[in-house]
Amino acid sequence: MVKAVWGSDPRFSDGINYRFVRAEGRAFPARRCLIPASEFRMGTGDHRYRVTLDSGNFFYLAAVWDPPLADWPLSYRILTIPAGADVIPYQSRHGVIIQRRDANHWLDGSLPNELLFEEPPRRTLFVEPLRKQAELPL
Repeated sequence: MVKAVWGSDPRFSDGINYRFVRAEGRAFPARRCLIPASEFRMGTGDHRYRVTLDSGNFFYLAAVWDPPLADWPLSYRILTIPAGADVIPYQSRHGVIIQRRDANHWLDGSLPNELLFEEPPRRTLFVEPLRKQAELPL
């Protein structure tokens, strides 16, 4: 495990630091990585939510990393897919969830992305509101 900055080098994108990459139609043949997580957060307006697996297990978010360059450190961006039934009431996309059993398949490319990037079945994700909505970071 290594430390890395979340987001792309803004020098190469008109000053914008991109933290996410749409997964659709892309192969990601190299620089794959995993972000261990027990939850992810999302928000709409002043409302913030925590999303966990209904089972309580931890999971990974699929990501791609970029090497350090000049004064920008090692960094990563999380891959996203269109939201499924559990998340769509709150936002249109979320990070690609990689189950623990599939971690090596993502890293070595031994399973097609289409199989790894499937939306979890309905009622797999538990969404709960967070307190003091607007004050909590995403």
